[in-house]
Amino acid sequence: MTEDNPWRLDGCTALVTGGTKGIGRATVQELAGLGASVWFVARSEADVRQTEEHLSRFGQVHGMVADVTSGRDRSRVATALCGAGRLDVLVNNVGINVRKDLVDYDEDEIHRILTTNLTSALLLSREMCPLLRASTRASVVNVSSTAGLTGMRTGVPYAASKAAMIQTCRTLALEWAQDRIRVNAVAPWYTRTPLVEPILGNASLFDQVLARTPLGRVAEPMEVARVVAFLAMDASSYVTGQCIAVDGGFTVHGMTWK
Repeated sequence: MTEDNPWRLDGCTALVTGGTKGIGRATVQELAGLGASVWFVARSEADVRQTEEHLSRFGQVHGMVADVTSGRDRSRVATALCGAGRLDVLVNNVGINVRKDLVDYDEDEIHRILTTNLTSALLLSREMCPLLRASTRASVVNVSSTAGLTGMRTGVPYAASKAAMIQTCRTLALEWAQDRIRVNAVAPWYTRTPLVEPILGNASLFDQVLARTPLGRVAEPMEVARVVAFLAMDASSYVTGQCIAVDGGFTVHGMTWK
């Protein structure tokens, strides 16, 4: 981040979780293209190496094989970033979903969704706090969902985890303001990622999604990544504790007349 150009991320170091697919991968590409040195983590070594090789043409990209639900792996990531010397941007993106009625989940599924989507973000943020405090322009961005803002028909654990991520950003923004660490969130609606392919491939459900979306289409991952990047840069230096819906108008779609 530079005072000369607040719309760039030159000289900053970023960490993106779940960085090999969908919104995470697009975010790695966008941040690197804006001049950041970007570290990303994911569980699959093959995916990490492929992503690292492909995205290195956009800038400085460093992949790590790690599971952020593991305390040992979070510590390894923190050690690697300490070795890099700084951390200015943390993007808590990793997430999973299982779509069904609450009574059909078993206890392990509920724990897995909450641990992956929420607990890992809390614990990684805590782990990275000393590095973020050392930066005078630190920014944390939580990738939430419109499911955390309004009701959906299924997926209670996912919705609960995403709503909690939004409240986390509000509370943590107050807690960390004294350290000049900004904390925000983005809430995407349906985005063309592997996580939502089952919906996009179902013509009936896809039509229902489009009917509720004023812009008449789903988002592309890069459209979400660009909002994440905005919240990471000095151009948004007076924005903290906020959640930006990247939703094609979905959350404001009430009654319409034609």
